[in-house]
Amino acid sequence: MTTTTSDTSDTSDASDFEELLAILDLKRVAEHRFVGTHPSKNPMRTFGGQLMAQSLVASSRTLKADELPPSALSVHFINGGDTGKDIDFHVTALRDERRFANRRVDAVQNGTVLSSAMISYMSGGPGLEHAVDPPQVARPHTQPPLPELLRGYEDTVPHFVNALQPIEWRFTNDPSWVMRDKGERLPHNRVWMKALGTVPEDPVLHTATMVYSSDTTVLDSVITTHGLSWGYDRIFAASANHSVWFHRQVNFNDWVLYSTSSPVAADSRGLGTGHFFDGSGQMVATVVQEGVLLYFPSSNR
Repeated sequence: MTTTTSDTSDTSDASDFEELLAILDLKRVAEHRFVGTHPSKNPMRTFGGQLMAQSLVASSRTLKADELPPSALSVHFINGGDTGKDIDFHVTALRDERRFANRRVDAVQNGTVLSSAMISYMSGGPGLEHAVDPPQVARPHTQPPLPELLRGYEDTVPHFVNALQPIEWRFTNDPSWVMRDKGERLPHNRVWMKALGTVPEDPVLHTATMVYSSDTTVLDSVITTHGLSWGYDRIFAASANHSVWFHRQVNFNDWVLYSTSSPVAADSRGLGTGHFFDGSGQMVATVVQEGVLLYFPSSNR
């Protein structure tokens, strides 16, 4: 992403979104084996959201019942991935019934397991319904786009400026780097999100895009609770495990609100929890992630 002009940014973002669709278009090499690629912009190790989204796509492409929706995904991250090499996704079919299915997906690179995912599918039908109310926040069109929030902070958070940006973000509170600059803290983060392009009419791709996005801001509340920020403070963070429960089918061509908070941090681990709400306020998914968080305080802070 660039932050020079809106026209250049829009072109870059559209290209980034096409790259996301490309890495979700896995190559099938056997009935239960797929190969996935990396995008052109990567962190030092394979992004966890990418592994989860690709694992979900691989799993879903092996279902006998095409219309069976996912109900839950739980991933353990085991080893870091080399962004210069492809990833093999090995799918194990554990159960196949008319209304239920279960899969295990191991992401493997050169014989090393990067992550292992358990994914369940269920078509439950009508039943009891309730959910917590969404937080009251400003609508996305009233909030500045991400490039505006990064302007002036290019040297502070270059890993965000230079990262793949296939998703449009509209923070309803200051992001961590702005909050830290103001000397403030906040125990929650609330961000509107949607695809920076058009997701095809495939429910798997809409869900996979949400899963990809669920790994972007979920740990922010761990550090903003303490008034810290990526870039400003010496923080090492790595996802350990990540779970998503799917309540309703998401449409990621429309805005969804990702509301996260952190109930606990202890033993150099932080827990982030969150919910996705659609524009009408219906909860579509619940997220829990545990991350390893090492903080090295500066003596002059």
